[in-house]
This record gives sequence, structure tokens and C-alpha cells, in this order.
Amino acid sequence: MKPRELSLAELARVGFLSRRRHGNFVDGREVEPADGAYLPVVDPATEMVIAEAPDSSAGDVARAVTSAQRAFEGAAWSGLRPADRERLLVRLSMLIEEHTDELSALETLQSGKLNALARAIDVGSGAEFVRYMAGWATKLEGQTLQPSIGVPPGARYFTYTQREPVGVVGAIVPWNFPLAIALWKVAPALAAGCTVVLKPSEETPLTALRLAELVIEAGFPAGVLNVVCGRGVGAGAALAQHAGLGKISFTGSTPVGRAIGHAAVERMTRFTLELGGKSPLIVLPDADVEQVAQGAAMGIFFHQGQVCTASSRVLVHRSLLQRVCDGLARVAAGMRIGSGFDPQAQLGPLVSKRHFDRVMGYIEGAKADGATLLTGGARALEGGCFVQPTVFADVRADMPVVREEVFGPVAVVMPFDDVDEAVRLANDTPYGLSASVWSRDLSAVHRIVPRLKAGTVWVNTHNMLDNNLPFGGVKGSGMGRDLGRTAVESCTELKSVCMAV
Repeated sequence: MKPRELSLAELARVGFLSRRRHGNFVDGREVEPADGAYLPVVDPATEMVIAEAPDSSAGDVARAVTSAQRAFEGAAWSGLRPADRERLLVRLSMLIEEHTDELSALETLQSGKLNALARAIDVGSGAEFVRYMAGWATKLEGQTLQPSIGVPPGARYFTYTQREPVGVVGAIVPWNFPLAIALWKVAPALAAGCTVVLKPSEETPLTALRLAELVIEAGFPAGVLNVVCGRGVGAGAALAQHAGLGKISFTGSTPVGRAIGHAAVERMTRFTLELGGKSPLIVLPDADVEQVAQGAAMGIFFHQGQVCTASSRVLVHRSLLQRVCDGLARVAAGMRIGSGFDPQAQLGPLVSKRHFDRVMGYIEGAKADGATLLTGGARALEGGCFVQPTVFADVRADMPVVREEVFGPVAVVMPFDDVDEAVRLANDTPYGLSASVWSRDLSAVHRIVPRLKAGTVWVNTHNMLDNNLPFGGVKGSGMGRDLGRTAVESCTELKSVCMAV
């Protein structure tokens, strides 16, 4: 079965796509890239070009940073009361919700994401996150402190701290949740009083460009949010290396994150890096097998496995191994695959032909290495970038499918005999983003959670995020945190003041 292609007339009904070629968004308006270079935006379900966006150069990035600097330093932004920033962010959240149909359609078209998922996560949860961050604009605070300065004898001092915005924040976001993660970067920075230059993935730039228009419609001054599109090796590298940034925030692969971190340290620029993952899902011997099968399937096949926290390593006590393998394979084999606009589909396409080839390479490599294929392992539909949900057993720890981040609908199941072995296997990875533990024995859970090297640990669930709960990793999964109070405070500098009285 081949997915139905949307006609040009149908595309034109998505308001933003009535124009097929889009520029960057700088200083409150659309501008053409300096070099006149553009890249296609492709619907991965049909492999049809739906739009073109800039392939920007360092000059385009410099123009955007200059605009953001000017907006940050101008009274129209830096002079705003925190309550005014809060009001603008609330208005932006309302506009995002008002444009749910358009924004979710753009997400589905450019990434292949299930439309219901785009509506719920990128648009719905994204708008909620903007409202959550709006409240922080009026709640940033310092402290008054009791000094013990002993010189000169008899002198007295008044000391306090205050938080001040870092300036221009550069934000580089991935293609898997383009709008949601853009808002994770943009909303805390704006709440803190910073301005932003946003670089979306070259594969999914459309919702970032539409967001910039909504920011102006909400009443933000020109230059507060600028969007520069293009490839990582061009626009992304230029932004990460720009000396005009107060902070760089990046979500993406670990190798690129390392390069961005090095560039930031060279310029003593603050940074947040949320990077890759190879998350374990640990099944203790008392777990509910049916709950585990459903939870593991959601953990790895959610958004086609294109999730940094995907439960790609299922670690099962040997007493439950066969039952969990059978259950997970059964759920995977029964999943409906189709276009993101198919309301019955449970899996859509991967984001691009390039990524499809990469994921299929891991699958073929696992077969060649001797892993046992329990289900899936092939292209799912004729045309488009569809991969069957895939489960392997009988894997070795040195296999690439076990060690490396596949970022696709591919799970491996591995046995363990005791908790110590489970912990060793879970931590035997260069990553440390997340993990989950499945058990009805809360005493056992409380003992294992502190031993797991991960930024987030879930219990009897997986892939659940909350706006108030900091999110990020350890080891090769990054530094710093998105979400929560930590996210907005990371866009500030803490200044200490000591006053002789």
C-alpha cells in the first residue's frame, strides 16, 4: 500500500504553504538569504517537496545576531517590566493554540509525525510550556545574605544577589520535535529577558518560521526572536561560534554537541547540551508482563523511535525473558503503519530518506551480526520512509545496534540474572539520558534508582515529561537541563553585590 500524496491545492490550504519558498526571519520580517541558496523541505510519507527554506551562511547568522543584540539592548525589550514579558508570552501561547490546525499540519508534512501527536505534543504541550514559562518572568529572584567581612574593623556591609539576562541566546534544535523543542529554548530565554536566534533543522524549518511570525503578532518587538535556517555545517556552526552570544542551547547528537561545547568554552559562552541516549528499560522479576509489553512498545515505537529517550534496550530478568519477548513482538507486529494524516496509524515514516537508510543499515547490520529477529526488520510500505517496528533478541553487548543510538523503531532485548547485573548492563553505555524500572516492589525500585547513571528515571512508565521537571542527561547525553525553573535560570547570570553601609 502506498500513502496518498497531497495535491498542490491541498498543500495551499495550509496557509503557510501558499508560498512555496520562504526566507529567514530577522528583525521582525522575512529576508532572503544573502547567498540566495535554498534547500527543499520534503514530506517523508510521499517524498514530495512541499516547500523551500534558506541554506544560510555565516553572514545571515551575523545579521540575525546583530538584530537580537539591538533588540536586547533597546528600551523596547530591556525596559519592559517582567509582567509585560509575562503578558506577551501568554498571548503567544494563545496564538499557538489558535493555530493548532496549521502548525500541526506543518509538523506532519515536514517530519512525517502522526498528526494527533503533533497536535498533542508540539502544539498543545508547547503552548502549555510557554504559559508555564510566562509565570517565571515575574518570579526570578536573588537573595539577601548575611556577610562576615571582618575588615576594616567595625565596617558593615549589605550583600545580595540578583539575576540578570545573559543577552542573546543561540538555540539549535533537532527535527524530531521541531516546534516543541524550539519552544523549550525560546520561552525560557524570553521569560528571562533575553533575545534569541533560533536555528531549526534544515529538514524541519517550517514551524520555526511560522512561530517567528506569531511572536510578532503577539506584540513582541522586532528582533526579539530571529530564525535562520540552514545546515548544521553552515548556519549551525556559524551560530555556535558567534562571539555575540551570551548562551548557546543545543539539542541533537553527541558528536555535534561536543563540537558546540568546545566552541562555547573557547569564547566562554554559557551552554546547555541535551544530546543522545541509549535508554534502558529494566524489567524486574515481579513486573506485570502485559504492562511491560505495552510500555516497552510505547517507549521504543513512540514517534517511530525518533526520540532521544527511546527505550531501545529492554533488559529483562531471565525468568520473564520469553514472555516479554513474545509480548513485545506481538504488540509491534500488530501496529498500523501509515501517513501521519491517517487517524488509524500508530507509526508514521522516518523523517527522511537519509535517516531511513541509516536505520535500515543498523537493522541489516544486526542481522549480519547474528541477532535473532523477532519481528519487523524491513521496509513497511511502498514509497515513503516507512520502517517496520523491529525487535531483536540474542544480541551481544558489542553490537552497534546495542551500543549506538539508532534513533528508529528498533529495540533489543537482553536478559539479566540479578539486580547487580541489570545495573551494570544499564550503565554500560556512553550515554546517560534516561532509564525506566518496571516492578511492583517499591523497595527494590528505591534501591535501584540511585545506582542508575541517568538524568531521568521513570518507574512503570517511560517517555513522560512535565514542564516543571528538569530534563537532561549525564555522561555523553549532555550538560545542563531544559524544562523547569532550571531552564529559565540558565538564561541568567547571578550577580553578587556588596555595599558598604
